[in-house]
Amino acid sequence: MAKVLVPVADGSEEIETVTIVDVLRRAGAEVTMASVMPELLVRASRDVHLKADTLIGECLDTQWDLIALPGGMPGAEHLGGCAPLMQLLAQQLKDDRWVGAICAAPAVVLGRNGLITDFEASCHKNFLGDLYQQARAASEEKVCVDRNLVTSQAPGTAMLFALQLVECLFGEEKRQEVAAPMAV
Repeated sequence: MAKVLVPVADGSEEIETVTIVDVLRRAGAEVTMASVMPELLVRASRDVHLKADTLIGECLDTQWDLIALPGGMPGAEHLGGCAPLMQLLAQQLKDDRWVGAICAAPAVVLGRNGLITDFEASCHKNFLGDLYQQARAASEEKVCVDRNLVTSQAPGTAMLFALQLVECLFGEEKRQEVAAPMAV
């Protein structure tokens, strides 16, 4: 079973967060939502309260098949300022394991921490200017895959992003199996 970490914070984008968790669980992944805040309960960007499964400190000794970052502001800033998460992400990319980031997260979490200088990436249009300076190349594609990095634009692309993560972990057949009942 694939082990997936979805870090969350106050200000994380709820559509992106819930879509990532839901779709990957439908595919059979073991998904852990981990708060980078001092509490399990986080207040998402549109005042939706999400309860994480654990705190990020409990996730450091696990090898993750995928770490998937929701965007949202200031959620992405909280994620990007979390030193333990940055260590996990740096090791994940170094070990050629999957990292996903959507919306502000490619630029604010990965880019500002110097983790995508060798990757092509996509992000929310409001952060595309930053991405041109942070990544090897900036893509305007809804979902961009470059080696072990999957990035996407915004809440409206969350379903495509999550299905791409399913495909990366489990293959095209599983992606179609998960997408069909959701009429995607």
